[in-house]
Parts: sequence; structure tokens; C-alpha cells
Amino acid sequence: MAEPPFVPSDFEPPTALESEQFRLEPLGPQHNEADHAAWTSSIAHVRSTPGFPDGNWPPPEGMSFERNLDDLRRHAADFDARTGFTFTVLDAVTGDVIGCVYLYPSQSPDSDVTAQSWVRASHAELDVPLADAVAAWLATEWPWERVHRPGR
Repeated sequence: MAEPPFVPSDFEPPTALESEQFRLEPLGPQHNEADHAAWTSSIAHVRSTPGFPDGNWPPPEGMSFERNLDDLRRHAADFDARTGFTFTVLDAVTGDVIGCVYLYPSQSPDSDVTAQSWVRASHAELDVPLADAVAAWLATEWPWERVHRPGR
């Protein structure tokens, strides 16, 4: 028996979330340099963020621009295929990449989606506001009823 789709076929995934402090847009290859700079400047901070409890990402040794680009292409392909939705988090004033939000199928039968987010260390004060804004967005704009927010 086939797995149910991650989102209903007639659902149009939102492509933006805006606040006074940040805005989200789908992550793609065009963000490679800024995304790479964001997480590599904050590896220890990201690894200590609630929701990244396994300690596998980001790699402590970093990764090349090419490998990061491959990851961004994979996330963009997942978005297009509607199998996962990754958003870059941009500073609302400067437009700089300051984090990421991941919405992927949950590994638990008790939830529909796992929502994870991080912000770079220089914007640590936005960690909770971002996670809370994403939770509210999921409750009002997305089709899932059972959201898993590791560490939240």
C-alpha cells in the first residue's frame, strides 16, 4: 500500500511568511553563498539549537560550497516534488540569510510533520520568535494537524 502524500494534491504550499524581524522564502541554489556563510559562522550555535538533538548537522568540519549547493538543490527538488519544504530565513531589514526552516514528514506515527529551525548565532534572539511564528503558520496555513517540533 502506498504512503499517503505529504500534502494533499489540491493543496498549494505557502511560499512566504513575513514578520517585522524576518521573512521566509523557499530555499534554493540562489541562496548558496549566503546560506553557507550563515551556518558556517554558527556551527556550534546551530548544533545546540532545540530540534537538532542528533548532533549530525551541521558538520563540525563544515562542507564545501559544492556540497552545500547539492543540499540546496535537493531541498528545492523536495519542494517541487512536495515531499519536503525548506525555507531560508532572511533578515527583514537587510535581506541577509539568517537561518533555515525545514518541514519534512515525521518519522513518528504520532505526527504528520517535523518542523525544525535554526538561526545564526548573531541572531540568536530570533530563535524562539521564529519557531513560534512557524508553529502558528503551520496551524493556520498548512494541512497538518499533528506537528512534531523537536526540543520545543
